Amino acid sequence: MTTQQIGTITHYFDKIQVGVIEITEGSLSKGNTIRIGDEDTGFTQEVDSMQVEHQPVETVKKGESAGLKLSEPSQKGTLVYKL
Repeated sequence: MTTQQIGTITHYFDKIQVGVIEITEGSLSKGNTIRIGDEDTGFTQEVDSMQVEHQPVETVKKGESAGLKLSEPSQKGTLVYKL
Protein backbone atom coordinates (compact mmCIF):
# COMPACT_ATOMS: atom_id res chain seq x y z
CA MET A 1 0.00 0.00 0.00
CA THR A 2 1.38 3.40 -0.96
CA THR A 3 1.54 5.94 1.82
CA GLN A 4 2.47 9.60 1.74
CA GLN A 5 3.43 11.53 4.86
CA ILE A 6 1.19 14.59 4.79
CA GLY A 7 1.45 16.14 8.23
CA THR A 8 1.74 16.04 11.99
CA ILE A 9 -0.63 16.13 14.94
CA THR A 10 -0.06 19.51 16.63
CA HIS A 11 -2.76 19.23 19.34
CA TYR A 12 -5.07 16.54 20.70
CA PHE A 13 -8.15 17.35 22.77
CA ASP A 14 -9.02 14.34 24.95
CA LYS A 15 -12.53 15.34 26.00
CA ILE A 16 -13.81 15.82 22.46
CA GLN A 17 -11.40 13.34 20.77
CA VAL A 18 -10.28 15.89 18.18
CA GLY A 19 -6.81 16.10 16.71
CA VAL A 20 -5.37 19.12 14.90
CA ILE A 21 -3.34 18.12 11.85
CA GLU A 22 -0.86 20.52 10.28
CA ILE A 23 -0.47 19.66 6.59
CA THR A 24 3.23 19.73 5.64
CA GLU A 25 3.00 18.02 2.21
CA GLY A 26 0.22 17.71 -0.36
CA SER A 27 -3.39 18.00 0.75
CA LEU A 28 -6.06 16.18 2.73
CA SER A 29 -9.69 15.89 1.63
CA LYS A 30 -12.91 14.58 3.09
CA GLY A 31 -13.21 10.90 2.14
CA ASN A 32 -9.44 10.23 2.22
CA THR A 33 -8.12 7.40 4.36
CA ILE A 34 -5.33 8.34 6.74
CA ARG A 35 -3.05 6.57 9.18
CA ILE A 36 -2.11 8.31 12.42
CA GLY A 37 1.27 6.98 13.60
CA ASP A 38 3.38 4.13 12.28
CA GLU A 39 2.23 0.72 11.07
CA ASP A 40 2.92 -1.01 14.40
CA THR A 41 1.34 1.41 16.86
CA GLY A 42 -0.86 3.68 14.75
CA PHE A 43 -4.44 3.44 13.50
CA THR A 44 -6.26 3.99 10.23
CA GLN A 45 -9.48 5.91 9.66
CA GLU A 46 -11.47 7.69 6.97
CA VAL A 47 -11.74 11.48 7.09
CA ASP A 48 -15.48 12.09 7.39
CA SER A 49 -15.31 15.77 8.37
CA MET A 50 -12.74 18.49 9.01
CA GLN A 51 -12.95 21.99 10.42
CA VAL A 52 -10.84 25.11 10.12
CA GLU A 53 -11.71 27.84 12.65
CA HIS A 54 -14.89 25.90 13.59
CA GLN A 55 -16.12 25.93 9.97
CA PRO A 56 -16.50 22.70 7.94
CA VAL A 57 -14.09 22.36 5.01
CA GLU A 58 -13.70 19.79 2.22
CA THR A 59 -9.92 20.09 1.68
CA VAL A 60 -6.86 21.47 3.47
CA LYS A 61 -3.55 22.11 1.71
CA LYS A 62 0.12 22.37 2.64
CA GLY A 63 0.63 25.06 5.28
CA GLU A 64 -2.93 24.78 6.68
CA SER A 65 -4.20 23.04 9.82
CA ALA A 66 -7.54 21.36 10.42
CA GLY A 67 -9.29 19.68 13.31
CA LEU A 68 -10.85 16.28 12.89
CA LYS A 69 -12.50 13.72 15.12
CA LEU A 70 -10.14 10.80 15.72
CA SER A 71 -11.26 7.23 16.33
CA GLU A 72 -8.42 6.70 18.86
CA PRO A 73 -6.34 8.99 21.08
CA SER A 74 -3.19 10.52 19.63
CA GLN A 75 -0.27 12.65 20.79
CA LYS A 76 1.38 15.87 19.68
CA GLY A 77 4.13 15.14 17.17
CA THR A 78 2.56 11.96 15.75
CA LEU A 79 3.03 11.70 11.99
CA VAL A 80 0.00 11.49 9.68
CA TYR A 81 0.00 9.55 6.40
CA LYS A 82 -2.47 9.51 3.51
CA LEU A 83 -3.12 6.00 2.18
